[in-house]
Amino acid sequence: MSQLANKQRVTVLGSTGSVGTSTLDVISRHPNRYSVHALTAHTSKEALLAQCLAHHPAVAVLDDEADAAWLRQELKRAGQLTEVNSGPEALCEVSREASVDCVMAAIVGSAGLLPALAAAEAGKRVLLANKEALVMSGALFMEAVARSGATLLPIDSEHNAIYQCLPAEHRGGLAKHGVRQLLLTASGGPFRTWSQDDINNVTPEQACAHPNWSMGRKISVDSATLMNKGLELIEACWLFDATPEQIQVVIHPQSVIHSMAAYQDGSVIAQLGNPDMRIPIAYGLAWPERIDAGVETLDLFQVARLDFEAPDETRFPCLGLAREAMRHGGMAPVVLNAANEVAVEAFLQRRLGFTAIGQLVADVLSRPCQGRVDSLDSVLATDQWARQQALELVTRWSA
Repeated sequence: MSQLANKQRVTVLGSTGSVGTSTLDVISRHPNRYSVHALTAHTSKEALLAQCLAHHPAVAVLDDEADAAWLRQELKRAGQLTEVNSGPEALCEVSREASVDCVMAAIVGSAGLLPALAAAEAGKRVLLANKEALVMSGALFMEAVARSGATLLPIDSEHNAIYQCLPAEHRGGLAKHGVRQLLLTASGGPFRTWSQDDINNVTPEQACAHPNWSMGRKISVDSATLMNKGLELIEACWLFDATPEQIQVVIHPQSVIHSMAAYQDGSVIAQLGNPDMRIPIAYGLAWPERIDAGVETLDLFQVARLDFEAPDETRFPCLGLAREAMRHGGMAPVVLNAANEVAVEAFLQRRLGFTAIGQLVADVLSRPCQGRVDSLDSVLATDQWARQQALELVTRWSA
Protein backbone atom coordinates (compact mmCIF):
# COMPACT_ATOMS: atom_id res chain seq x y z
CA MET A 1 0.00 0.00 0.00
CA SER A 2 1.30 3.46 -0.88
CA GLN A 3 2.29 6.00 1.72
CA LEU A 4 -0.55 8.26 0.54
CA ALA A 5 -3.10 5.48 1.08
CA ASN A 6 -1.96 5.19 4.69
CA LYS A 7 -2.60 8.86 5.40
CA GLN A 8 -5.77 10.21 6.93
CA ARG A 9 -7.51 12.50 4.46
CA VAL A 10 -8.80 15.61 6.18
CA THR A 11 -11.38 18.22 5.19
CA VAL A 12 -11.06 21.51 7.08
CA LEU A 13 -14.29 23.51 7.14
CA GLY A 14 -13.45 27.14 7.94
CA SER A 15 -9.75 26.73 7.22
CA THR A 16 -8.90 30.46 7.29
CA GLY A 17 -10.24 31.01 10.82
CA SER A 18 -8.21 30.60 14.00
CA VAL A 19 -9.13 26.92 14.51
CA GLY A 20 -8.66 26.17 10.83
CA THR A 21 -5.18 27.69 10.66
CA SER A 22 -4.18 25.89 13.86
CA THR A 23 -5.44 22.63 12.34
CA LEU A 24 -3.27 23.13 9.28
CA ASP A 25 -0.31 23.91 11.53
CA VAL A 26 -0.72 20.55 13.32
CA ILE A 27 -1.24 18.71 10.03
CA SER A 28 1.91 20.26 8.56
CA ARG A 29 3.93 18.83 11.46
CA HIS A 30 2.89 15.29 10.51
CA PRO A 31 3.09 14.99 6.70
CA ASN A 32 3.33 11.20 6.88
CA ARG A 33 0.06 10.91 8.82
CA TYR A 34 -2.27 13.44 7.17
CA SER A 35 -3.13 14.90 3.79
CA VAL A 36 -5.61 17.69 3.08
CA HIS A 37 -8.59 16.79 0.90
CA ALA A 38 -10.50 20.07 1.06
CA LEU A 39 -10.19 23.59 2.47
CA THR A 40 -13.13 25.98 2.77
CA ALA A 41 -13.61 29.64 3.60
CA HIS A 42 -16.45 32.14 3.68
CA THR A 43 -14.99 35.21 1.93
CA SER A 44 -11.23 35.13 2.74
CA LYS A 45 -10.19 34.24 -0.79
CA GLU A 46 -6.61 35.54 -0.53
CA ALA A 47 -5.97 33.56 2.65
CA LEU A 48 -7.51 30.48 1.08
CA LEU A 49 -5.29 30.90 -1.98
CA ALA A 50 -2.19 30.91 0.23
CA GLN A 51 -3.40 27.80 2.04
CA CYS A 52 -4.10 26.01 -1.24
CA LEU A 53 -0.61 26.80 -2.51
CA ALA A 54 0.89 25.47 0.73
CA HIS A 55 -1.25 22.35 1.28
CA HIS A 56 -2.40 21.34 -2.25
CA PRO A 57 -5.97 20.25 -1.44
CA ALA A 58 -8.00 18.35 -4.01
CA VAL A 59 -10.91 20.76 -3.50
CA ALA A 60 -11.39 24.32 -2.26
CA VAL A 61 -14.77 25.91 -1.48
CA LEU A 62 -15.82 29.56 -1.10
CA ASP A 63 -19.26 30.93 -0.35
CA ASP A 64 -19.59 33.17 -3.41
CA GLU A 65 -19.14 31.99 -6.99
CA ALA A 66 -17.39 35.22 -8.02
CA ASP A 67 -14.76 34.62 -5.32
CA ALA A 68 -14.52 31.00 -6.44
CA ALA A 69 -13.91 32.09 -10.04
CA TRP A 70 -11.09 34.37 -8.87
CA LEU A 71 -9.50 31.56 -6.86
CA ARG A 72 -9.89 29.15 -9.78
CA GLN A 73 -8.02 31.54 -12.05
CA GLU A 74 -5.24 32.22 -9.53
CA LEU A 75 -4.65 28.52 -8.87
CA LYS A 76 -4.63 27.76 -12.60
CA ARG A 77 -2.07 30.53 -13.09
CA ALA A 78 0.05 28.89 -10.37
CA GLY A 79 -0.19 25.50 -12.10
CA GLN A 80 -2.22 23.90 -9.30
CA LEU A 81 -4.98 21.40 -10.06
CA THR A 82 -7.24 22.11 -7.05
CA GLU A 83 -10.92 21.98 -7.98
CA VAL A 84 -12.75 25.10 -6.79
CA ASN A 85 -16.47 25.09 -5.94
CA SER A 86 -18.90 27.42 -4.17
CA GLY A 87 -22.00 27.43 -2.06
CA PRO A 88 -23.55 25.49 0.84
CA GLU A 89 -24.01 22.23 -1.06
CA ALA A 90 -20.31 22.21 -2.01
CA LEU A 91 -19.49 22.40 1.72
CA CYS A 92 -21.64 19.35 2.36
CA GLU A 93 -20.07 17.48 -0.56
CA VAL A 94 -16.52 17.84 0.77
CA SER A 95 -17.79 16.81 4.21
CA ARG A 96 -19.37 13.57 3.03
CA GLU A 97 -16.81 12.72 0.32
CA ALA A 98 -16.15 8.95 0.48
CA SER A 99 -12.36 9.29 0.49
CA VAL A 100 -12.36 11.64 3.49
CA ASP A 101 -11.57 10.15 6.90
CA CYS A 102 -11.79 13.21 9.14
CA VAL A 103 -13.70 16.51 9.02
CA MET A 104 -12.69 19.51 11.11
CA ALA A 105 -15.97 21.41 11.57
CA ALA A 106 -14.70 24.91 12.35
CA ILE A 107 -17.18 27.18 10.56
CA VAL A 108 -18.44 29.74 13.08
CA GLY A 109 -22.18 30.17 13.57
CA SER A 110 -25.25 28.49 12.12
CA ALA A 111 -23.59 28.29 8.69
CA GLY A 112 -21.55 25.39 10.05
CA LEU A 113 -24.58 23.23 10.89
CA LEU A 114 -25.33 21.63 7.52
CA PRO A 115 -21.77 20.54 6.57
CA ALA A 116 -21.09 19.25 10.10
CA LEU A 117 -24.32 17.26 10.00
CA ALA A 118 -23.40 15.93 6.55
CA ALA A 119 -20.10 14.64 7.95
CA ALA A 120 -21.89 12.98 10.87
CA GLU A 121 -24.46 11.35 8.58
CA ALA A 122 -21.61 10.02 6.41
CA GLY A 123 -19.96 8.32 9.39
CA LYS A 124 -16.81 10.43 9.44
CA ARG A 125 -14.54 11.24 12.35
CA VAL A 126 -16.05 14.65 13.15
CA LEU A 127 -13.83 17.10 15.03
CA LEU A 128 -16.50 19.47 16.26
CA ALA A 129 -15.38 23.06 16.83
CA ASN A 130 -18.75 24.49 15.80
CA LYS A 131 -21.02 24.94 18.83
CA GLU A 132 -24.13 25.74 16.85
CA ALA A 133 -24.42 22.25 15.35
CA LEU A 134 -25.38 20.91 18.78
CA VAL A 135 -27.02 24.06 20.14
CA MET A 136 -29.43 24.19 17.20
CA SER A 137 -29.98 20.50 16.50
CA GLY A 138 -28.54 18.50 19.37
CA ALA A 139 -31.01 15.62 19.20
CA LEU A 140 -30.84 15.36 15.41
CA PHE A 141 -27.05 15.56 15.40
CA MET A 142 -26.52 12.93 18.09
CA GLU A 143 -29.03 10.64 16.37
CA ALA A 144 -27.07 11.00 13.12
CA VAL A 145 -23.83 10.11 14.91
CA ALA A 146 -25.40 7.01 16.48
CA ARG A 147 -27.06 5.93 13.25
CA SER A 148 -23.97 6.26 11.03
CA GLY A 149 -21.36 5.10 13.54
CA ALA A 150 -19.47 8.40 13.21
CA THR A 151 -16.80 9.25 15.76
CA LEU A 152 -17.58 12.59 17.42
CA LEU A 153 -14.66 14.32 19.14
CA PRO A 154 -15.16 17.79 20.69
CA ILE A 155 -12.49 20.38 19.87
CA ASP A 156 -13.55 23.31 22.05
CA SER A 157 -10.85 23.27 24.70
CA GLU A 158 -13.37 22.86 27.53
CA HIS A 159 -15.30 19.98 25.99
CA ASN A 160 -12.12 18.32 24.83
CA ALA A 161 -10.83 18.55 28.40
CA ILE A 162 -13.99 16.95 29.79
CA TYR A 163 -13.77 14.22 27.16
CA GLN A 164 -10.25 13.45 28.37
CA CYS A 165 -11.40 13.39 32.01
CA LEU A 166 -14.32 11.00 31.49
CA PRO A 167 -14.31 7.22 31.00
CA ALA A 168 -13.99 6.06 27.41
CA GLU A 169 -17.70 5.15 27.40
CA HIS A 170 -19.81 7.83 29.04
CA ARG A 171 -23.18 7.64 27.32
CA GLY A 172 -26.26 6.67 29.29
CA GLY A 173 -26.04 9.40 31.91
CA LEU A 174 -23.16 10.62 34.06
CA ALA A 175 -24.27 8.88 37.27
CA LYS A 176 -24.05 5.52 35.54
CA HIS A 177 -20.31 6.09 35.22
CA GLY A 178 -19.74 7.47 38.70
CA VAL A 179 -19.64 11.11 37.62
CA ARG A 180 -21.33 13.67 39.89
CA GLN A 181 -20.69 16.91 38.03
CA LEU A 182 -18.90 18.52 35.10
CA LEU A 183 -16.94 21.70 35.88
CA LEU A 184 -16.83 23.91 32.80
CA THR A 185 -14.13 26.56 33.16
CA ALA A 186 -14.30 30.07 31.70
CA SER A 187 -11.69 32.82 31.58
CA GLY A 188 -14.33 35.39 32.46
CA GLY A 189 -13.48 37.43 29.37
CA PRO A 190 -11.92 40.91 29.24
CA PHE A 191 -14.56 42.54 31.48
CA ARG A 192 -14.53 40.15 34.41
CA THR A 193 -13.49 42.85 36.89
CA TRP A 194 -15.32 45.78 35.28
CA SER A 195 -18.18 47.61 36.97
CA GLN A 196 -21.64 47.61 35.43
CA ASP A 197 -21.21 51.27 34.44
CA ASP A 198 -17.99 50.49 32.55
CA ILE A 199 -19.56 47.45 30.88
CA ASN A 200 -22.38 49.66 29.59
CA ASN A 201 -19.84 51.56 27.46
CA VAL A 202 -17.85 48.64 26.00
CA THR A 203 -16.69 49.06 22.38
CA PRO A 204 -16.32 46.30 19.77
CA GLU A 205 -12.54 46.72 19.89
CA GLN A 206 -12.50 46.11 23.64
CA ALA A 207 -14.81 43.11 23.38
CA CYS A 208 -12.64 41.49 20.70
CA ALA A 209 -9.44 41.77 22.78
CA HIS A 210 -9.56 38.48 24.68
CA PRO A 211 -6.94 38.25 27.46
CA ASN A 212 -5.89 34.62 26.83
CA TRP A 213 -7.09 33.29 23.47
CA SER A 214 -6.70 34.43 19.87
CA MET A 215 -10.15 34.04 18.33
CA GLY A 216 -12.47 35.48 15.69
CA ARG A 217 -14.60 38.56 16.36
CA LYS A 218 -17.93 36.80 16.90
CA ILE A 219 -16.64 34.21 19.37
CA SER A 220 -14.61 36.91 21.15
CA VAL A 221 -17.78 38.93 21.77
CA ASP A 222 -19.56 35.77 22.93
CA SER A 223 -16.72 35.17 25.38
CA ALA A 224 -17.02 38.73 26.67
CA THR A 225 -20.79 38.37 27.30
CA LEU A 226 -20.37 34.78 28.65
CA MET A 227 -22.81 33.63 25.94
CA ASN A 228 -19.96 31.48 24.66
CA LYS A 229 -19.99 29.64 27.98
CA GLY A 230 -23.76 29.35 27.80
CA LEU A 231 -23.55 27.78 24.35
CA GLU A 232 -20.84 25.46 25.66
CA LEU A 233 -23.12 24.43 28.53
CA ILE A 234 -25.82 23.43 26.04
CA GLU A 235 -23.25 21.63 23.89
CA ALA A 236 -21.90 19.77 26.92
CA CYS A 237 -25.37 18.49 27.78
CA TRP A 238 -25.60 16.82 24.38
CA LEU A 239 -22.00 15.63 24.18
CA PHE A 240 -21.91 14.04 27.62
CA ASP A 241 -25.56 13.11 28.15
CA ALA A 242 -25.80 15.56 31.05
CA THR A 243 -28.49 17.83 32.49
CA PRO A 244 -27.93 21.59 33.00
CA GLU A 245 -27.96 20.94 36.75
CA GLN A 246 -24.96 18.60 36.38
CA ILE A 247 -22.80 21.34 34.85
CA GLN A 248 -21.17 24.07 36.92
CA VAL A 249 -19.45 27.03 35.25
CA VAL A 250 -16.28 28.09 37.07
CA ILE A 251 -14.45 31.35 36.28
CA HIS A 252 -10.73 30.53 36.03
CA PRO A 253 -8.85 33.61 34.73
CA GLN A 254 -5.55 31.83 33.95
CA SER A 255 -7.20 29.46 31.40
CA VAL A 256 -4.79 26.71 32.45
CA ILE A 257 -7.33 24.18 33.72
CA HIS A 258 -9.53 23.69 30.67
CA SER A 259 -12.30 21.81 32.51
CA MET A 260 -12.86 19.08 35.10
CA ALA A 261 -15.01 16.08 35.97
CA ALA A 262 -16.09 15.52 39.58
CA TYR A 263 -16.72 11.89 40.56
CA GLN A 264 -19.00 10.42 43.20
CA ASP A 265 -16.06 9.30 45.35
CA GLY A 266 -14.96 12.94 45.77
CA SER A 267 -12.21 12.84 43.13
CA VAL A 268 -11.93 15.72 40.66
CA ILE A 269 -9.99 15.03 37.47
CA ALA A 270 -8.75 18.05 35.50
CA GLN A 271 -7.03 18.56 32.15
CA LEU A 272 -4.37 21.28 32.15
CA GLY A 273 -2.32 22.85 29.40
CA ASN A 274 -1.22 26.12 27.86
CA PRO A 275 -4.12 28.03 26.23
CA ASP A 276 -3.41 26.86 22.68
CA MET A 277 -6.07 25.30 20.44
CA ARG A 278 -3.48 23.04 18.82
CA ILE A 279 -3.66 20.78 21.89
CA PRO A 280 -7.32 19.70 21.45
CA ILE A 281 -6.89 19.71 17.67
CA ALA A 282 -3.96 17.30 17.85
CA TYR A 283 -5.92 15.16 20.32
CA GLY A 284 -8.85 14.94 17.91
CA LEU A 285 -6.73 14.21 14.86
CA ALA A 286 -4.70 11.44 16.48
CA TRP A 287 -7.19 9.96 18.98
CA PRO A 288 -6.69 7.53 20.68
CA GLU A 289 -2.99 8.25 20.16
CA ARG A 290 -1.07 11.40 21.11
CA ILE A 291 1.07 13.44 18.72
CA ASP A 292 3.21 16.57 18.90
CA ALA A 293 0.99 19.65 18.68
CA GLY A 294 3.82 22.18 18.58
CA VAL A 295 2.90 23.42 22.06
CA GLU A 296 5.27 23.75 25.00
CA THR A 297 4.53 21.74 28.14
CA LEU A 298 2.81 23.81 30.81
CA ASP A 299 5.28 25.41 33.23
CA LEU A 300 3.51 25.33 36.60
CA PHE A 301 6.22 27.43 38.24
CA GLN A 302 5.58 30.19 35.74
CA VAL A 303 1.80 29.94 36.22
CA ALA A 304 2.39 30.12 39.99
CA ARG A 305 -1.28 30.33 41.00
CA LEU A 306 -4.72 29.14 39.93
CA ASP A 307 -7.77 31.27 40.81
CA PHE A 308 -11.46 30.34 40.73
CA GLU A 309 -14.67 32.30 41.24
CA ALA A 310 -18.36 32.04 40.51
CA PRO A 311 -19.74 33.76 37.40
CA ASP A 312 -21.72 36.96 37.94
CA GLU A 313 -24.95 36.45 36.04
CA THR A 314 -26.19 39.93 36.96
CA ARG A 315 -23.47 41.66 34.94
CA PHE A 316 -23.36 38.80 32.40
CA PRO A 317 -26.95 37.54 31.97
CA CYS A 318 -26.33 35.58 28.77
CA LEU A 319 -25.03 32.57 30.70
CA GLY A 320 -28.29 32.29 32.62
CA LEU A 321 -30.33 32.75 29.45
CA ALA A 322 -28.54 29.82 27.83
CA ARG A 323 -29.02 27.59 30.87
CA GLU A 324 -32.75 28.37 30.95
CA ALA A 325 -33.05 27.75 27.20
CA MET A 326 -31.56 24.27 27.66
CA ARG A 327 -33.84 23.56 30.61
CA HIS A 328 -36.86 24.64 28.57
CA GLY A 329 -35.75 22.51 25.63
CA GLY A 330 -37.53 22.32 22.30
CA MET A 331 -36.72 25.25 20.03
CA ALA A 332 -35.49 27.55 22.82
CA PRO A 333 -31.76 26.92 22.15
CA VAL A 334 -32.36 27.55 18.43
CA VAL A 335 -33.99 30.89 19.23
CA LEU A 336 -31.25 31.77 21.70
CA ASN A 337 -28.50 31.14 19.16
CA ALA A 338 -30.20 32.96 16.28
CA ALA A 339 -31.04 36.04 18.35
CA ASN A 340 -27.51 36.16 19.72
CA GLU A 341 -25.91 35.97 16.27
CA VAL A 342 -28.01 38.90 15.09
CA ALA A 343 -27.32 40.89 18.27
CA VAL A 344 -23.56 40.31 18.13
CA GLU A 345 -23.40 41.35 14.48
CA ALA A 346 -25.35 44.51 15.29
CA PHE A 347 -22.96 45.26 18.17
CA LEU A 348 -19.93 44.82 15.90
CA GLN A 349 -21.59 47.22 13.45
CA ARG A 350 -22.11 49.71 16.34
CA ARG A 351 -25.89 49.53 15.95
CA LEU A 352 -26.38 47.99 19.38
CA GLY A 353 -24.74 48.49 22.75
CA PHE A 354 -22.86 45.70 24.51
CA THR A 355 -25.39 45.17 27.28
CA ALA A 356 -28.23 45.28 24.75
CA ILE A 357 -27.03 41.92 23.39
CA GLY A 358 -28.41 40.05 26.38
CA GLN A 359 -31.52 42.24 26.50
CA LEU A 360 -32.33 41.48 22.88
CA VAL A 361 -31.80 37.73 23.32
CA ALA A 362 -34.05 37.72 26.40
CA ASP A 363 -36.76 39.63 24.50
CA VAL A 364 -36.80 37.21 21.57
CA LEU A 365 -36.72 34.18 23.91
CA SER A 366 -39.81 35.51 25.71
CA ARG A 367 -41.89 35.43 22.52
CA PRO A 368 -44.14 32.43 21.78
CA CYS A 369 -42.44 29.94 19.47
CA GLN A 370 -43.98 26.69 18.34
CA GLY A 371 -42.25 23.69 16.84
CA ARG A 372 -40.31 20.58 17.76
CA VAL A 373 -36.71 19.66 16.96
CA ASP A 374 -37.82 16.69 14.87
CA SER A 375 -36.51 17.73 11.47
CA LEU A 376 -33.81 19.94 10.05
CA ASP A 377 -36.42 21.94 8.14
CA SER A 378 -38.25 22.85 11.35
CA VAL A 379 -34.97 23.87 13.02
CA LEU A 380 -34.01 26.10 10.10
CA ALA A 381 -37.51 27.62 9.95
CA THR A 382 -37.35 28.54 13.64
CA ASP A 383 -33.84 29.90 13.16
CA GLN A 384 -35.12 32.22 10.43
CA TRP A 385 -38.13 33.28 12.52
CA ALA A 386 -35.91 34.19 15.47
CA ARG A 387 -33.51 36.12 13.24
CA GLN A 388 -36.36 38.17 11.82
CA GLN A 389 -37.64 38.94 15.32
CA ALA A 390 -34.14 40.00 16.39
CA LEU A 391 -33.56 42.13 13.29
CA GLU A 392 -36.80 43.99 13.90
CA LEU A 393 -35.66 44.77 17.44
CA VAL A 394 -32.25 45.95 16.24
CA THR A 395 -33.93 48.27 13.74
CA ARG A 396 -36.27 49.66 16.40
CA TRP A 397 -33.64 50.02 19.12
CA SER A 398 -31.03 51.62 16.88
CA ALA A 399 -33.43 54.11 15.26
